[in-house]
Amino acid sequence: MPMFAAGSLAACTLTMLCAGGPAPVTPESSLTLTLLTSDGAARAVQLVCDPDAGTHPKARDACEALERADGDFGRLAPKNQPCPMIYAPLEARAHGHWRGEPVDFRTEYSNDCVADAESAGVFAF
Repeated sequence: MPMFAAGSLAACTLTMLCAGGPAPVTPESSLTLTLLTSDGAARAVQLVCDPDAGTHPKARDACEALERADGDFGRLAPKNQPCPMIYAPLEARAHGHWRGEPVDFRTEYSNDCVADAESAGVFAF
């Protein structure tokens, strides 16, 4: 079995680390969005903006809505859509960063449809 000098081994290791390219850049806007039902069930998605990504089913639409509200969940423009008057409360949470600023948002919606409408689609998952 061939022996490597410590310098050769270090050079090989450094070359392998550098060959992968630059380290990934952490996005400035990355949020974990969670919906909790009154019976304790939870759904969660990851939303990354610039570029739009994550597990949110409509990441582009959600990022655009947050962009228009400058990342302020309280300023999201509600969608004009009819919703049934069924009371199935959800607690909505958003945690992470928007443009590098910390986000910790919580509110309650009366059902899934209202969550979608009042959050401009951000909580539509």
